[in-house]
Amino acid sequence: MSLRYQDIIEKTYDFPQDEFEVKNNELFFHGIDLKQIIKEHGSPLKIWYLPKISENINRAKEFFRLAMEKVGYKGDYTYCYCTKSSHFKFVLEKVIDSGSHLETSSAYDLDIIKNLTNTGKYSKDKFILFNGYKTDAYIQNIADLFNQGFYNGVMVIDSTSELNKIDKLVHQPFKIGMRIATEEEPKFGFYTSRLGIGYEEAVKYYTEHLQGNKKHQLKLLHFFVNSGFTDTTYFWNELTKVVNLYCELKKVCPELDTLDLGGGLPIKNSLSFEFNYQKMIDDTILYIKTICDEKGVSEPNIVTEFGSFTVGESAINTYQIIDQKKQNDREKWNMIDSSFMTTLPDTWAINKKFIMLPINHWNQPFERVFLGGISCDSEDFYNSEQHVSAIYLPQYNNEKPLYIGFFNTGAYQEALSGYGGIKHCLTPSPKTLVLNKVNGGKLKVQVFCDPQSSDSMLSVLGY
Repeated sequence: MSLRYQDIIEKTYDFPQDEFEVKNNELFFHGIDLKQIIKEHGSPLKIWYLPKISENINRAKEFFRLAMEKVGYKGDYTYCYCTKSSHFKFVLEKVIDSGSHLETSSAYDLDIIKNLTNTGKYSKDKFILFNGYKTDAYIQNIADLFNQGFYNGVMVIDSTSELNKIDKLVHQPFKIGMRIATEEEPKFGFYTSRLGIGYEEAVKYYTEHLQGNKKHQLKLLHFFVNSGFTDTTYFWNELTKVVNLYCELKKVCPELDTLDLGGGLPIKNSLSFEFNYQKMIDDTILYIKTICDEKGVSEPNIVTEFGSFTVGESAINTYQIIDQKKQNDREKWNMIDSSFMTTLPDTWAINKKFIMLPINHWNQPFERVFLGGISCDSEDFYNSEQHVSAIYLPQYNNEKPLYIGFFNTGAYQEALSGYGGIKHCLTPSPKTLVLNKVNGGKLKVQVFCDPQSSDSMLSVLGY
């Protein structure tokens, strides 16, 4: 007797899992009947499950609370969401409602802040990190917010030229931070990040340009590594350098009181994913406190700016297998009703893997396949999972539609694919649904937008 698809999953992984279970041979996600949603709304779909955003924000706050409590850490903790991960209004409103502050990276980000403030969703006393390289337009928008009374905003200096520009535009004292240019991982083609000010320049820049200036108050030191919070020699080495620099700066700059730990926490990218979040944060907090104690400096307040961790696990992309092509005696291509390059660009650009599972037919025998998108580009495919060298799905039957889901796709994909604009081969953006819990846990499904129309694309193209 042939093994069912469900059999190989249960033999390979610890399954079911917190967010996944199978009922009547169909996959449920956080108790949501995905097949029923597809039946009602069609395919392909982008589905957002907003309660996961609140859950992860609260998880991180608890991780840091416990870590600080264990070692008697005297600093405070502030959770920020970096808006570049997803700018959708429903995401930002959920983030804010969940008690998060914001981190921005461009001029138009601040137009979002102004909109949220004008509609009563955000208040001027909120903590905001103005991060990233500052164009003239970005500097002007930051100055506007400072002048309007956003007194808890912190402009993080990325280049030494930025402060001179904003000085001319702001009419009262304001807070600044300093981004430190960390060394990059060995896999990069260069040694030092293009972002920030070098370790060796930081103290000199403060004493020559900031010290004694009553208009600027250096409150924060910003540290960022692309790897995020990882238990690696690289992470601990860079953290050691920046905490030592914080201690050195603190001795000449008493108002400095905050360390921004940029770089995110990892999210689940496989059914076999394991990461001890609490231990990693425990070790980080203890490490910072130990160095500060050795240097005779009070430990800093901690800020984090989690993007993928906040929104990544809150979204799903679903597709229908619309055909199977057999190109030779070994390879079977299951064709989806969309394009990976345009709806999940990270699969093409950086070979990123997501959790991929069928939504129905879990009781059917399985087969090894490749997944192909409908664009005419040879790179539009997906051919392996995170920890195995092949994709297995229930056997294809053209009389019984097979649906698949890519999970934890909430970060960056729409921004990178140019949501609502022109796509490769004019592949439309899919219908987007927003799911939330209301009235004591009842699921509410809203249509955020219908599939992108031909007229909208032709309008962009000038037709």
